[in-house]
Amino acid sequence: MHMLYDSDTFAVVHILANAPQEGEPARTDGPQIPRHGFEIVDKRSGKEVYLDGSWAELFQIQISAWQRNMPSQEEVENTLDGYASLAQMPVVMH
Repeated sequence: MHMLYDSDTFAVVHILANAPQEGEPARTDGPQIPRHGFEIVDKRSGKEVYLDGSWAELFQIQISAWQRNMPSQEEVENTLDGYASLAQMPVVMH
């Protein structure tokens, strides 16, 4: 798990769900396709959304664009606000 962004309004975590830990051999049992995703927490509403699959791929493209273009905090927060509109799950423990 890697914290990618943390502000007063949002937190974004990159989750490597079934990736082997550093120095650990790859697993041969269980799922073979990595289930990486992103958790976006809207601190204002106390809700979170988990992006995986094609949603995670789209969000990864957005992150790559941010790394190239260095957006303002306002631009990042506006984009995260769009994803946060999908949030339905209340944050229980973080």
